Amino acid sequence: MRSLAKNPFRPQPVMNVTPLVDVVLVLLIIFMVVIPMMEKSAKVDLPDIFNVDPDPKGKTDPYTLSLTLAGQLYFEQELLESERFAQVLREANAREPARRLVVRADRAAKYGDARKLFKACQELGFPGVSLRVNEVKRPGNTP
Repeated sequence: MRSLAKNPFRPQPVMNVTPLVDVVLVLLIIFMVVIPMMEKSAKVDLPDIFNVDPDPKGKTDPYTLSLTLAGQLYFEQELLESERFAQVLREANAREPARRLVVRADRAAKYGDARKLFKACQELGFPGVSLRVNEVKRPGNTP
């Protein structure tokens, strides 16, 4: 009988990283799917456009004001009553006067309501008021 210590063909320990890689990839996919769904803002179906302006990066992220199809207003994630609309926006502008405002309006919302909202935000003194839209690629056009 041969001794195990003298056997040159002893099995060597090898770490199998395949299960670790599998777990990491599954976690990555889960986070890629879940994180975008965690945005707690109003449900708004944005209108589409073909020619998008480049996104200017400011020093701070802009405030978000959303107008839903039902006519509800959300400032960031907070539902606004129509009586408090001007007061809340005025206070936000006073806290950070250089911060811009982005208006998100549902594509099926009345244009007049969205325009009044846009004008009211401009009159409150925000340095920049933008309208958020979705970009649509024209068929056959490649950038």
